[in-house]
Amino acid sequence: MVPKPVIVTGPPPPVSSPPNPLLKTAVSTVKTEEKPQTTTLPPPSTTTPKTTPQQRLELKRKTNSWAPALMLNALDNIINNFIDPPLKPSLDPRHVLSQNFAPVDELPPTECQVVQGALPPCLDGAYIRNGPNPQFLPRGPYHLFDGDGMLHALRISQGKPTLCSRYVKTYKYTMENDAGFPLIPNVFSGFNSLVASAARGSLSAARVLTGQFNPSNGFGLANTSLAFFGNRLFALGESDLPYAVNVTSNGDVETIGRYDFNGKLMLSMTAHPKIDPDTGECFAFRYGPIPPFLTYFRFDPNGNKYDDVPIFSMTSPSFLHDFAITKNYAVFCDIQLGMNPLDMIAGGSPVGSVASKVPRIGILPRDAKDESKMKWFDVPGFNIIHAINAWEEDGGRTVVLLAPNILSVEHALERMELIHAMVEKVKIDLETGMVTRQPVSARNLDFAVVNPAFVGKKNRFVYAAVGDPMPKISGVVKLDVSKANERRDCTVGCRMFGEGCYGGEPFFVAKEEGGEEDDGYLVTYVHDERKRESTFLVMDTKSPELDVVAEVKLPRRVPYGFHGLFVKESDLRKVGPL
Repeated sequence: MVPKPVIVTGPPPPVSSPPNPLLKTAVSTVKTEEKPQTTTLPPPSTTTPKTTPQQRLELKRKTNSWAPALMLNALDNIINNFIDPPLKPSLDPRHVLSQNFAPVDELPPTECQVVQGALPPCLDGAYIRNGPNPQFLPRGPYHLFDGDGMLHALRISQGKPTLCSRYVKTYKYTMENDAGFPLIPNVFSGFNSLVASAARGSLSAARVLTGQFNPSNGFGLANTSLAFFGNRLFALGESDLPYAVNVTSNGDVETIGRYDFNGKLMLSMTAHPKIDPDTGECFAFRYGPIPPFLTYFRFDPNGNKYDDVPIFSMTSPSFLHDFAITKNYAVFCDIQLGMNPLDMIAGGSPVGSVASKVPRIGILPRDAKDESKMKWFDVPGFNIIHAINAWEEDGGRTVVLLAPNILSVEHALERMELIHAMVEKVKIDLETGMVTRQPVSARNLDFAVVNPAFVGKKNRFVYAAVGDPMPKISGVVKLDVSKANERRDCTVGCRMFGEGCYGGEPFFVAKEEGGEEDDGYLVTYVHDERKRESTFLVMDTKSPELDVVAEVKLPRRVPYGFHGLFVKESDLRKVGPL
């Protein structure tokens, strides 16, 4: 039997993370910069070591599962090489994991050098960026979204930075690390046809029956984002429960465990929960392929979860990755990306665009106990992956949503380099149902953020990443959305990283509480592909060119990833040391 992992339901006990073994490779054509180190083994002992009953039981378990594992691994190789090989560039690991998308090994806390300027006092705390980093280089199809979650944390104390990179020790990561090979098929790339789905589904069932893993313990990657609420820090991926993590005083990153909020959170949770900066409440949802396709829920400031609110008025499965909140509402976008069985029959992904579907925006009172007051509004051609912010106007009669509209949604998952996302300002009159739309910028922008103190409130400034093309980020811009009414581009600040240099999602850190909305700094990791070096940039958001006020040279490269979060020192202390 596979041992069940600890599911944290209350204050977690101290846990120490085992050291991560060296990155295992299975595809020789994909290389990383970090080379495995050789280890000199001690001479064999002439005496028989003593073992405990628990050790003997574990050895017996591994021995009994070795033969089935060999057989199933052979079947896995047949599937990857003959039944469903990675023929598309978007699923070929030699393409997907090239350059700075290639994985790295873990890095213990390592001091960094400030090579320009000085780190502002408001940055005392930790900037943490999540992203995919497969612990095994794939033997078959691989999508960018499929890698194990790795957190790259820059701990800053009195202007001194320390970098640490650690895997989120999910159940999937831990079981596969213990086995020494992949056990769970890739969700985004492993089921791209009926034949591939049948083959990998049968293989997974066989691994479950032979005790190699237990799906009830989750199979998520926790590779997408982070959130801090209820005095806990979470690594998030929308296919599983959150994983509680901690950044220690010396800069190390520890995984506490899979967290189910005292047994009240089932199945999964979005990677983009929203925290009300005034009340401390958290709002979230999950989506899935079977009814209810959308389920909304929320947490009080202490992290106690309220009951689920199933949304049956969403009548088909939708790729609902993000949403927004206002003072009184939760705002959802039912887009044209959804489950498409016809594409699977033709050998495509189970998730694809549905051309006949009309996108809708759904607005639900955020304290709702059921969906009786949910309102849907048709917004043709409005497809979003990420929301930026939302607020209310006209005494609550109008809801305003800011979001990048994906103009080529059919490429959103497979050909990301063809995506063009244009930020729009959408107004919805809740009484008349009238929807008006205004472009904010014509540039290819995504991964946009606002000052966290303005989440759910009317904001003026947006900070967005420039796709060149996506998923690479060539710079950041500052938008003044109040200029949208003038029907011209709203860009008021811009910094491009330079030739061969690419970064990630910016994150806004305010200089001090109560200051002006744009009085702060943008932080992000940037990689120079020519020098093969990574840095941490701090940019002044008040300056038109987003001037760099501090630059930290990192001890090794940080791969491109997804979403980041800055957690101030006072909040890190609330999580507590491990």
